[in-house]
Amino acid sequence: MERVPRLYVEAPPEECLEGRKVKKDCVVISGNVEVWLKRDESVPDFIDIKRAKFLAKEVYDRFYLYVDRMEGKMLADAILVLPDGRTRIYLKRDDELLILPVEGYTKTLIANVGNRVRTGDAFAAITTRKGEVHYIKPPKTGTVVFIDEVTNRPHYVYYILPEE
Repeated sequence: MERVPRLYVEAPPEECLEGRKVKKDCVVISGNVEVWLKRDESVPDFIDIKRAKFLAKEVYDRFYLYVDRMEGKMLADAILVLPDGRTRIYLKRDDELLILPVEGYTKTLIANVGNRVRTGDAFAAITTRKGEVHYIKPPKTGTVVFIDEVTNRPHYVYYILPEE
């Protein structure tokens, strides 16, 4: 079974803190300092809580809630930690994402979360009812940050962070 990335999303300080103690896993960012804290740990004294930004751990499957799907923009700052535990993708509020649907009779996902997809490369394949195979290619090079499985109409939606 494949492990799921961890998601940390911008949250008000009171969602993470009780005094200087952390209520749930959070990331505290103060200037260029990043402190990763687990539940019941204390915020270090050198962090000014009033000026710091807090990102609370969120269920990864709820990533789509932090994206304006009409505009294709992030609604909050977020950090995505890939299953390897070392690779992090930083998403800022108003970062534009490519939102690409994958619909068809049979779907084959080629690229997974964290994979870099280039303009000419296929990230998914669909088979029509007639048996034709179509490969879906992104309009821009980028990194896959989320794959949403839409249940009311069985298909997938890829969220890709384009490169500059």
